Amino acid sequence: MANQEIVNRKIVLRDYVVGFPKESDLVLISNEKIKLVVPEGSENGVLVKNLYLSCDSFMRDRMSKDCSYISPFTPGEPLTGYGVAKVVDSRDPEFKAGDLVWGMTGWEDYSLITRKDPLIKIEHTDVPLSYYTRILGMPGMTAYIGFMEIGSPKKGEYVFVSGATGAVGQLVGQFAKLMGCYVVGSAGSKEKVDLLKNEFGFDEVFNYKEEQNLEAALKRHHFLVIYFENVGGKMLDAVLLNMRNHGRIAACSMISQEHVQNLILVVTKSIRMEGFVVFNYYQRYQEFLEFTMKYIKEGKIKFVEDKAEGLESGPAALLGLFTGRNIGKQIYGTYEFGKPFVVPLLTLFSPSVSSGRMRYYFLL
Repeated sequence: MANQEIVNRKIVLRDYVVGFPKESDLVLISNEKIKLVVPEGSENGVLVKNLYLSCDSFMRDRMSKDCSYISPFTPGEPLTGYGVAKVVDSRDPEFKAGDLVWGMTGWEDYSLITRKDPLIKIEHTDVPLSYYTRILGMPGMTAYIGFMEIGSPKKGEYVFVSGATGAVGQLVGQFAKLMGCYVVGSAGSKEKVDLLKNEFGFDEVFNYKEEQNLEAALKRHHFLVIYFENVGGKMLDAVLLNMRNHGRIAACSMISQEHVQNLILVVTKSIRMEGFVVFNYYQRYQEFLEFTMKYIKEGKIKFVEDKAEGLESGPAALLGLFTGRNIGKQIYGTYEFGKPFVVPLLTLFSPSVSSGRMRYYFLL
């Protein structure tokens, strides 16, 4: 096993991207080999076989040389992002061969992780492993910290979630309903609007692409106390006009970088607007896990993902995230335990959700 050498396919960045990324900016390399053992000198190194890889909005920023808050990708090297993996070999006493883990890994078949980023052992294996790229991973933590900590919800408050069918948005809306809030969401298609209302329990939803005036659209849905910001630009401008005094905004992401005209309202309405990066909160993962597992097992949280097959599908899956092509969490699977397998798309504990987007995939 230690001397076994096999092909290690990987997705690399061709060069730093200026403007909107294209599939041709990402290249599949399939002529490199790796030995399935942590090399000498890699103190605390962990070699893993990647099973699921996550497509996340922050990865677009990392394609630019002038990345804002996290180090950029290195041209010619594998992309890195969140994923679920199985430990093949380890020099770290906290992990052993066969352990299932989630955390930051490479867009490749096998990755050598040296613990610069959190690597978390998976204890709950009674849920699908893909949950750890979404509801029990970074998106779930992001929704929990942004809404519960920064949003500080109170029963009966009005909450608006933009980009509400995304990996984070759909969870924020459900956390808000669990806390007794009135929840409004926005989405970009009839299918997504129906999903939010019929499956995730949002009280009101509008299709922002069909609205001539976002300010008027939001005004129809009451003045807001909490806004979970995923979009930026014109949507943020419209929200600020419709926030109540002393409202709270959790700034998670701003896909649109359009100039915002109404920021002065943060001052005149005494709005508390706070940005956050979930990497700074992983010390609270166990708290989040206990909170979320309870509701998963009670069947009170639903989740939908778009899943693609095979490492080679990664570039198209990632870029589809930025054009609204996906519904729910965009992930793709590479391989699991040396044989084909089937994974249900929606929650293990809520078979009634099958009336929504239930899909099955063989991931080879």
